[in-house]
Amino acid sequence: MSDSNNMWPFQEISAEEGLDINEIFGTGTSSGTAAPEANPFQVPQQAVPAPETTTPHVEQPPTSPAAPQAEQTPAPQPVAVTIPPATIPAAEPAPNNPLEAAFEAKTVENAKASLFEKKPVFCHKSAKEIIEDPAMTFEELRIRKSEDFLDLEEGKNVSWSVEYGTIRKDVKDPKGTTIISMKESIERSREFLDALKKAKDKNPDCIVRPKVTMKNKGTAAYKGTFPTVEAARKSDKVICLIPGNDGHIYEMHKTEQGEFIAPKHKIIDFQAVAAGFTPALPLIPLSLMRQIIAFFRSFMAEHGQEYEALVLIYWDKWKEEYLAYVPKQNVSKAGIHASLQENPYDDESRYIHYADMHSHNSMEAFFSSIDDADERGTGIYMVLGHLDHFYPEIAARICCGGSFVDIDPGTVIEGLEEPFPPEWCTEVSHEKVPVSKVSPRKAEKTGIWGWKALELLLGDLK
Repeated sequence: MSDSNNMWPFQEISAEEGLDINEIFGTGTSSGTAAPEANPFQVPQQAVPAPETTTPHVEQPPTSPAAPQAEQTPAPQPVAVTIPPATIPAAEPAPNNPLEAAFEAKTVENAKASLFEKKPVFCHKSAKEIIEDPAMTFEELRIRKSEDFLDLEEGKNVSWSVEYGTIRKDVKDPKGTTIISMKESIERSREFLDALKKAKDKNPDCIVRPKVTMKNKGTAAYKGTFPTVEAARKSDKVICLIPGNDGHIYEMHKTEQGEFIAPKHKIIDFQAVAAGFTPALPLIPLSLMRQIIAFFRSFMAEHGQEYEALVLIYWDKWKEEYLAYVPKQNVSKAGIHASLQENPYDDESRYIHYADMHSHNSMEAFFSSIDDADERGTGIYMVLGHLDHFYPEIAARICCGGSFVDIDPGTVIEGLEEPFPPEWCTEVSHEKVPVSKVSPRKAEKTGIWGWKALELLLGDLK
């Protein structure tokens, strides 16, 4: 590692120029300036008119050997006498104000300490942290931070920059450059000091910031995905992934020994996909669901027997609202035969067939084998059961390409939940019961079920 500063693309202050902190922080003047800055604690020196100061001395008789020279001088003219700046050293305070001198010296020292002795700050993705060991290189800092920020793991994909006040410099050699050397090089530059004179903030942070400059995505050059075994054989890829008609992914390896094919158990080359349904239309309103439930219940009480029934739900594109359609149907306790030949909503330019919904009267809400045979088209299907209860049971699923996937009914139907006053929760207290001290019978009363209840039951059997 090298701390050489010859690599920085900015001009440093030469030894002859020096570093005048007083000039930067406004506490004095630099060498070569015409006049010092005004001192708020010192009485200003004013020009004194000549008649008021010199005339009385001319009328008195001479008292020293210098008097003859005064007599030879012509009559004094009314001119102003100004004390030269050299007679009042800029660095020396007024004799009657020692407090100002101490305050000014302390201010300069604090300014130097707060700026040049401040440690740099690491910043990445809204995270900030003081770099306690600035003697490390930028590459060493990357390795330390890669545990928290995985995007910094690949050093070749990460570049560094240092932002100090209004100055920003890129780090050309992260492996061979220490953080402190970069900071000090900027501090010694004329560019930084000139910017600091003009800046309102005389105490900026030295920000060390990484940047990910490259991302690698896709598949390795030696690997490919192919629809058939024949396509994989014709390719120049050594490793080929091929889908089989049994629903599995197979991996082919081409070697000098021959061609190997085996099922792929750990698949990381494809994106994770979750089965389900994401609606593109609003939820079915609860008011419409209440009408449908009342309709289903009417075939349990009013007819003296329990029957099933079918309702189709459509979305009207023009009115942007849902509507329910009851087709001609012949129903029984466990079956429905419906005819859709006279469907007035069979106009795809205006209506969308959104869902099928049928009842199971007092039976559970489940999909039978007859339902599986009938519901083969891509769509949403629902069954309402236990209609003799105050709240019926609803089962919902989708069919996609002949495969069924259960979904939460709340995905497509408005729920029963309504906002409640938050102060209700303040009236409820929780009592925690140690699970290890609860018997299986008590678990039934306290609502402790699942794996915990099974563990308790097995413990009692032992």
